[in-house]
Amino acid sequence: MKLATRDVTQLFIDDGGVLNDNERRGAEWRRLIGEYLSPRLGGEPPAWGEANRIVVDEQWKRFQAWSELHLLDDEYVDFFSSGDEDSRWLSEMCEHVGVTTPDNCLEVSIATYRHVRERVRSGFEDAAPGVRALFAAGYTLATASGETSEELGGYLVALGIRDCFAGRLYGPDLVRAHKAGPTYYERILADSGLSPANALVVDDDANAIAWAAQAGLQTVHMCRQSEPATTAGHVVGSLLELVDLLNEA
Repeated sequence: MKLATRDVTQLFIDDGGVLNDNERRGAEWRRLIGEYLSPRLGGEPPAWGEANRIVVDEQWKRFQAWSELHLLDDEYVDFFSSGDEDSRWLSEMCEHVGVTTPDNCLEVSIATYRHVRERVRSGFEDAAPGVRALFAAGYTLATASGETSEELGGYLVALGIRDCFAGRLYGPDLVRAHKAGPTYYERILADSGLSPANALVVDDDANAIAWAAQAGLQTVHMCRQSEPATTAGHVVGSLLELVDLLNEA
């Protein structure tokens, strides 16, 4: 079955698993945190990387407990909205490294995030050339990710493709819905003013593919390692394969 791309004008592209390798990104975060914080707060760069690994593991456990209460809410609730988790992230790392927590803890945390996101080198080899080929083909590119629009902007800068995304960088913060069901995609469609026939979602998660399909969008499942169990009509192994698929449709 061919994609019905005649009316498709906009692609909604996921980040982790499609543009960036999440496993490599974790290692890059640890490296860049040490690069940024060591000359500012003291301690050795590897110590900062190890501290981040420990602290983020504990933060993830808190997030999972929080998620059980909030991820299916109709309205978006941000785990980091108060700034408490951001400050705790840095203060606990300082404790592990053995340096004094700065008085402007939240400000330093935010500056560290920005430094890392715009420099992290975890993009898949096909990500940048694939995006540029899709952009050159005339598609409007947007994101559809579980990360916030601010996070996504930084990662696209790091990949060198921020200029290709004329569409909005959709994360839960822009549509006030978690990426946890079809509501997320319904609100993207409402916000963008697009009809489902004009939109195509590219994601590596089978659940996300199913939710997008329920909202009426066409879908392509990015599967880089093994054949997935998926409701998507089409599966590709890279963004360059997606370019070929769309050209054939």
